[in-house]
Amino acid sequence: MSIVVRERRDTDLARLVELLAEQQAVSSYPVRWPLPFPAEQFLVRRHDRRAWVAELDGAVVGHVSVGDPEELVPRFTEATGAAAFGMVSALFTGLAARGRGVGSLLLDTAVAWVRARGEVPVLDVVPVHEPAVRLYRDRGWVEVGSDRFAWMSEDVPDVLLMALPPYPSTDSSASTGPSARS
Repeated sequence: MSIVVRERRDTDLARLVELLAEQQAVSSYPVRWPLPFPAEQFLVRRHDRRAWVAELDGAVVGHVSVGDPEELVPRFTEATGAAAFGMVSALFTGLAARGRGVGSLLLDTAVAWVRARGEVPVLDVVPVHEPAVRLYRDRGWVEVGSDRFAWMSEDVPDVLLMALPPYPSTDSSASTGPSARS
């Protein structure tokens, strides 16, 4: 078994859409399905800065991207004391790749890229995605708040905002530890 992580190519999108649909029936990710727009727009977002796929024995089996947290920057700054963030998003693996470390390798790749820029890795996750929430907490991510987005239906709980310590401070008086503000 050979897992390779590489940058996403436009030619990967058709396969990624298939994988996203396949795993959505099991994971409920994304929580809205079918999406109200082409699935390619879920994968390729206007705020993306970098995206990767995982290949297992040459076949694309997973995806992750990093973008700008945009309107969430003030929330993450207040919670962490940091000023620069990389938002991990669209992390998923196909069903056949589950339990093989593919998701962890993708997450590690995204986190390393964010950290190399001196930024704090952040993400949002809907709590109904319990395995994802558990994975993030087990890997040291800390809940720093919650939010509700316009696209969320009433039956969907607020998203959890999470950050991965340590947090580089914006000044010498800022905290470098986790915060549990909501």
